[in-house]
Amino acid sequence: MTDPDQTPDFAAEVQTVADRLDVNPEHGLDDSMVAGRRDRYGPNQLRAQEKKSVFSILVHQFQGVIVWLLALAAGVSFLFQDIAEGIAIVVVLAINAAIGFFTELRAARSMEALQGISSVTTRVRRAGKAVQIDAHKLVPGDIVLLEAGDMVTADLRLADASNLQSDESVLTGESVPVVKQTGPVGQDAAIGDRSCMAFKGTAITQGAGVGIVTTTGMNTELGHISHLVQTADSAASPLEKRLDRLGHRLVWLTLALAALTIGAGILRGHEVAMMFQTGVALAVAAVPEGLPVVATLSLARGMWRMAARNAVISNLSSVETLGATTVILTDKTGTLTENDMAAVRYVLSDADVSIDRQADTLRLVGSDGPPNPGLQTQLDAVLRIGALCNSAALAQEDAPASGDPMEVALLRIAMRGGQPRETLLQDHATVEEYAFDQDTKMMATVHRDGDRFLYAAKGAPEAVLGVCSHVLGPDGRHPMDASARAQWLKRSDEAASDGLRLLALAEKRTHSADADPYEGLTLAGLVCLRDPLRGDVKDAIAAARAAGVRVVMMTGDHASTAAAIARAAGLGPTDPGDDDLTVIEGSDLTDLDPEQVDGALRDRVIAADVFARVAPATKLQIAALYQDNGHVVAMTGDGVNDAPALKKADIGIAMGQRGTEVAREAAHMVLKDDAFGTIIAAMRQGRIIFGNIRKFVIYLMSCNVSEVLIVGLAVIAGLPMPLLPLQILFLNLVTDVFPAFALGLGKGDDIIMRQPPRDPTEEIVSRRHWIMIGVLGGAITIATLGAFWLALYWLLLTTAQAITVTFLTLALAQLWNVFNMRASAAGIFVNEVTRNPWVWGALALCLGLIAAALWLPGLSDILSLPDPGLPGFLLATGASFVPLGLGQIFVALRSGD
Repeated sequence: MTDPDQTPDFAAEVQTVADRLDVNPEHGLDDSMVAGRRDRYGPNQLRAQEKKSVFSILVHQFQGVIVWLLALAAGVSFLFQDIAEGIAIVVVLAINAAIGFFTELRAARSMEALQGISSVTTRVRRAGKAVQIDAHKLVPGDIVLLEAGDMVTADLRLADASNLQSDESVLTGESVPVVKQTGPVGQDAAIGDRSCMAFKGTAITQGAGVGIVTTTGMNTELGHISHLVQTADSAASPLEKRLDRLGHRLVWLTLALAALTIGAGILRGHEVAMMFQTGVALAVAAVPEGLPVVATLSLARGMWRMAARNAVISNLSSVETLGATTVILTDKTGTLTENDMAAVRYVLSDADVSIDRQADTLRLVGSDGPPNPGLQTQLDAVLRIGALCNSAALAQEDAPASGDPMEVALLRIAMRGGQPRETLLQDHATVEEYAFDQDTKMMATVHRDGDRFLYAAKGAPEAVLGVCSHVLGPDGRHPMDASARAQWLKRSDEAASDGLRLLALAEKRTHSADADPYEGLTLAGLVCLRDPLRGDVKDAIAAARAAGVRVVMMTGDHASTAAAIARAAGLGPTDPGDDDLTVIEGSDLTDLDPEQVDGALRDRVIAADVFARVAPATKLQIAALYQDNGHVVAMTGDGVNDAPALKKADIGIAMGQRGTEVAREAAHMVLKDDAFGTIIAAMRQGRIIFGNIRKFVIYLMSCNVSEVLIVGLAVIAGLPMPLLPLQILFLNLVTDVFPAFALGLGKGDDIIMRQPPRDPTEEIVSRRHWIMIGVLGGAITIATLGAFWLALYWLLLTTAQAITVTFLTLALAQLWNVFNMRASAAGIFVNEVTRNPWVWGALALCLGLIAAALWLPGLSDILSLPDPGLPGFLLATGASFVPLGLGQIFVALRSGD
């Protein structure tokens, strides 16, 4: 739209910009010019992000190696005429797909954002007349007329600004409105410092102005961010990656076991057809059919729990991703803070008065009692000045608060102090207003005060102090000399170093309404304002620390303000004596490239506690740098400026109440109540889910391994076949799946959030877990083959009866194996497994199914399970408890979970 080599619009004079766009600001564009430019530049709209289609959500349910492996197993089963087995696997896949599909569909629809900007209108000057048009009809060169309450609908170069202020927090993260002016700024000015520009998506909070449209649609700063959001990569979640890697390993394990068993059986003289059937059955047995369903159910249950806690999750795996989070990159405004400016302290001549936001009255620092009479006089003065010298309005039943947030804060504190503006104006009617002036950095109002006039003034401390001749003390007015003025400036600087925003408040009384408002004033005091911390933030950050998760602030605010908020929130070093908070300014990271960053800068960025004055693109690069260094990144935010990084992060978290539609659309999770503490609850749920999935995999794989070993070792040893193919499939699809489901629904233990996050590179089944699978599977194998051998050579049962003993021993041993899934630090009899009611229900159901397999007419014949007699039942039952005992010994001896 503009030549990249020419001076940027914000660094050029107004007339230069008007000449470039061929427009006279006093006349505006003619209709013919508008039509031509609309054809050239298109409508003033952001490119809408495509909604998830029903088909794409459905297809997503069938992605993943394990699902493909199960589909292959079903096909092989049908090929070998194992119709029941094939149907059973297909049903498992259908259940998994249905649960995931309907859960993600509901989440996707609840997350879809409306393009509200398209219905906004704006007032422009065209052909010399002021007209109201739809915002999407704006073109470069249009002259836009601005006033308080307007939404800026395109990027504008301001040609006129009268007391004009703009809330740019959604774009820059800066919580205080930006004072606008018309003069050019430096070519290297950051977005937040381009005071001669007004940006699409921001709001005018005060004053009036005229702007020339310089860019529209996707060419605006908001459009650039929207493009970053749409082009940012959304990588697969950690859980999806782990499940995929596990699936690849299971493919090779399945093929190897099947080939080994078939080959050994043929060499031992078993029938080729029987060995192929057995090999297929064992191959299917080696695959944990229930894994996709249990993972989906666990994640869906986590989503439903989060929904009850006012958190909307966009997709299933995002719940687990929170559990793997190692670092939270959080926005400041509206996330850590209220995005609601409040007065927190008054600096008076001989005392500071702090403000307790929870109390109904003001209180003196270090005292719980009311102020003394002299101090009360000073308090009355600062409250009165703040309320009278004010152009804001408090919220009413039918309208929200309006005006500068700092002025709104002054009205609120005056009301709490017993001096509401409406009451004051009854005795002090406004005569004259002097709007805030960027040059003087002050504003003033004139009011009747009996037979005199009261002048109330406020502004930057250094400006107001420069025009004050007196200061108000507890015993009246005193002259202000150079020494006193220097002392007040020092107190102001000390408060500002704490991240507070300061205004000086002064007044005078004269007999004339035409006096100079900024001459001979009496300083009443300074008011300190801050966008306060949200009430739950400090505890939530402490909980994150206890869980071993770092919290790092990223904000568009100034470094001193950001650092003060960070310290108040508990960020930075954990040592109370260490105040070395690491703050990096965005200007130091302008050319940050995660793929080419040098080691020193990378280490400095990774170790930082606060990033201040960061641009949207820089947030995106910071998130990528953390990810490239092995971190699982959660990113919180509510503004448009946060959206690209929200999408890039492993888990993007947007605020539902204060958040913009763009941020909510980019996020993986939306907090409907904006409660930071909900993130910690979601992290706990994510850790529980991963732990449950791991327990399930270990349990099911140890059971499946035992089935493979029992048949394989018996074949190698020259024993009769201890299990028939259909019996293997019955055990694999029925008796061991239900306890696994129950493990997937566990509630976790109390210490899970006092442990550090797991290594992001750690697999679902790591080396020590494979050892556990081998030990538990081996214990079940020894007990089952031992029972088989004793049934043949001690009880002298027939081969068919011995197979029934094997079947029963294996089935019961697999059921009792569920109790070996407890944490090593938990008790033997009271732990997360025994407290899980689903486990007991699953055991009861499986015992009923085993009984049906043994005694239900027809089913026992199909499974070839003749009655082994009482000795056989006693042998099988006794042998089934051996793996439980050995497993409990192993669990007690091993370290970690």
